[in-house]
Amino acid sequence: MTLETILPPERTLFAVPGGSKKRVLEFFSTFIAQNTPSLDSQEVFDRLIGRERLGSTGIGNGVAIPHARSPHCNGPVAAFLKLAEPIDFDAIDGEPVDLVFVLLVPEEADDTHLALLSQVATVMNDADTRSRLRHCTTQRELYETLIEAIRRQGT
Repeated sequence: MTLETILPPERTLFAVPGGSKKRVLEFFSTFIAQNTPSLDSQEVFDRLIGRERLGSTGIGNGVAIPHARSPHCNGPVAAFLKLAEPIDFDAIDGEPVDLVFVLLVPEEADDTHLALLSQVATVMNDADTRSRLRHCTTQRELYETLIEAIRRQGT
């Protein structure tokens, strides 16, 4: 399983209103529940917030990778959000976040979960990739740039 197979173009969102970590996670939870009948927005939000309480998923360089397990998730679900304005995400380097890669996996998907998180981290740790994503001006360009980066990383 690769990131490319679980990230369709319609889940790559451009100029998402930020405001706060909580608002971004609420936005994603509502968005994903509207597009995935088995998921409940409040349950997704509660799981993502629960994971954040264990430690911020802001990995630095303006990137966050919120992720959680869900018993109602039938398979891995990914979304990528480029925020309209950077927000405080309690990132490890203290920098505001504007690139958010969200990952939901089924409750029992241990190896898959870790492999997908590793793929996301590898792609998002590349400075050139982050710069190109930040310079995108449309949703389509954002998706194509991200998929190209995923392919380049061999994931």
